[in-house]
Amino acid sequence: MQINRIGSAQWSGGLKDGKGRISTQSGALKEYPYGFASRFEGIPGTNPEELIGAAHAGCFTMALSLILGDAGLTAEDMETTAKVTLESVEGGFAITAIHLSLTGKVPGADQATFTELANKAKAGCPVSKALSAVPITLDVKLG
Repeated sequence: MQINRIGSAQWSGGLKDGKGRISTQSGALKEYPYGFASRFEGIPGTNPEELIGAAHAGCFTMALSLILGDAGLTAEDMETTAKVTLESVEGGFAITAIHLSLTGKVPGADQATFTELANKAKAGCPVSKALSAVPITLDVKLG
């Protein structure tokens, strides 16, 4: 089975004075603004790093749901954040780290089991695999 999803971007102008729009095939984002100021200066709009973070958090959490199910467990609630670090390095900018923070309520699971299964999800989710050139760390808290 092969699934293709499409994201697109439009840009006008130079780097600092230009403006862009990001869209997704599903319409979840439709011509959503992004630019230098939203990426580097905290101005409203989105940026590639937060989109990567959202995609990674979503994929990881879904993968963990599958792994929990295989272990006979079902999450009552899981929340994941992905902090994507963009830094100036020699030759420009690079994403240098991704840190996943997971909090969950999983009846029947203890901290050690939840952590073990979360680490399997971190290693196996498709987005983690795609981002494997970047160090990915994980904190797990069972509530």
